[in-house]
Amino acid sequence: MANGNMDAVPLEKAPRIAIYTAPYSPPWDDAVTLALKYAGIPYTPIWDDQVEHGELAKYDWIHLFHEDFTGQLNKFYISYRGAPWFVEQQDRQLATARALGFPNIPALKKDVAEHLRQYVQNGGFLFAMCGATETLELAIAGQHVDIASVFADGTPMDEHADEKMDWTRTFAFRDAHVEPSPYVSSMSDIDGHQANVPGRRQPLGTFTLFGFSAKFDPVASMLVQDHRSVIPDFYGVTTSFMRRTLKPGVTILAEEPGAPWVKYIHGDYGKGSWTYLGGHDPEDPQHAIGNPPTDLSLHPNSPGYRLILNNVLFPAAKKKPLKT
Repeated sequence: MANGNMDAVPLEKAPRIAIYTAPYSPPWDDAVTLALKYAGIPYTPIWDDQVEHGELAKYDWIHLFHEDFTGQLNKFYISYRGAPWFVEQQDRQLATARALGFPNIPALKKDVAEHLRQYVQNGGFLFAMCGATETLELAIAGQHVDIASVFADGTPMDEHADEKMDWTRTFAFRDAHVEPSPYVSSMSDIDGHQANVPGRRQPLGTFTLFGFSAKFDPVASMLVQDHRSVIPDFYGVTTSFMRRTLKPGVTILAEEPGAPWVKYIHGDYGKGSWTYLGGHDPEDPQHAIGNPPTDLSLHPNSPGYRLILNNVLFPAAKKKPLKT
């Protein structure tokens, strides 16, 4: 239809896909990995070694597993300090950091975050969900904030940490306040739901996808293309993004109407672009550590997983130049 809100977008090539994921199995799954396996889409797992050795440029599209780029291991030490899986994860990551020439995990993860920032700036496409969204930004903004002591011995973060954060280099967020206590399961006030903090946890509602012009905004249109426009919300380490922390120019793809937070955002950065979706698993809204992975054969029409697959497709499409 010449006058309709639709357009044909040629997918010019299959993107080379990588997932930043640990070479060992933590006791939780990843929705994007599940979706790619279910759809039969090939990908390459990469980790800190590959990032530090300059291999990001091999890939067109990178997804971040639920990593904490501040190096605090999602503060799981609060509840799981003695759990064998946590001890093993901490030991492995510390050994990796030292093998790569870093004194501790936070120092390594900050450098990995900087490599990811440069990857997008140079033309890469980045997709992240859950805690990787928030912590990547905190690591980029906090290059001059020392959080190593917080993780190492439980001392509160530098009381002037907020003043030292540099938000000029981040993708999505600005003027957020870092959580200073090592004993509060929150990273900052970017997340509106604070699912793991008693007394702060907000109830789940639904979020609504925005509509875009397929003729003039093909990327945004592809990212929200779905068979449902209203979707049940789902928790994650980071579930949502407070509106007041969003940078000007960030495209809101989905929101909870009337709420102070949004769910799904996108933007350009340098020659590349990024997309963030809050929450952990669209079909397991209360997902907890140790829960079995979602069986996608039971959810073939999942609107939440459709959003994930949309993100794999859009790097193959090109924006049309706007008429002036």
